[in-house]
Amino acid sequence: MGRAVVVCVGHSLVADDGVGMAVCERLERSALPAGSRLRPLPGGGIKLLDELEGEDLLIVVDAVKMGGLAGKIHALDWTTLPKGSASRGAQGVGLREALEVGRSVFPQRMPRQVVLVGVEGRVFEPVGTPMSPEVAAAVEPAAQRVLKMLHVICR
Repeated sequence: MGRAVVVCVGHSLVADDGVGMAVCERLERSALPAGSRLRPLPGGGIKLLDELEGEDLLIVVDAVKMGGLAGKIHALDWTTLPKGSASRGAQGVGLREALEVGRSVFPQRMPRQVVLVGVEGRVFEPVGTPMSPEVAAAVEPAAQRVLKMLHVICR
């Protein structure tokens, strides 16, 4: 049986950037398979390293800007992500940089595989703006995609 951690990133008060937290709330109401954990990480960045325990799979759920239509769900292996497509934490440290630091400093805690489940966003400001309808409609399908991945790795 494999082990997995799902880390949901974003800020629920900033329009489409809140999709990661919305997926997290949806997953909290689900029966996650044994061997999996769910962690909200609103600020992203270097704090990611505190959440890792050497799992087989890390799934990062976040809003992305990759040029697609709002609400499109991307499921991409981390190694194939274009530079600049992964989120940045409040300290300016992106998840990509955090994982690179972790591989150097804490190699035993790093997951074997990292997948981004990114929902294409359209509205990222100002604070207090609601999530766009297209992105809100993608919450359930994104959560289902995460659950499917967890059931494959944690069987």
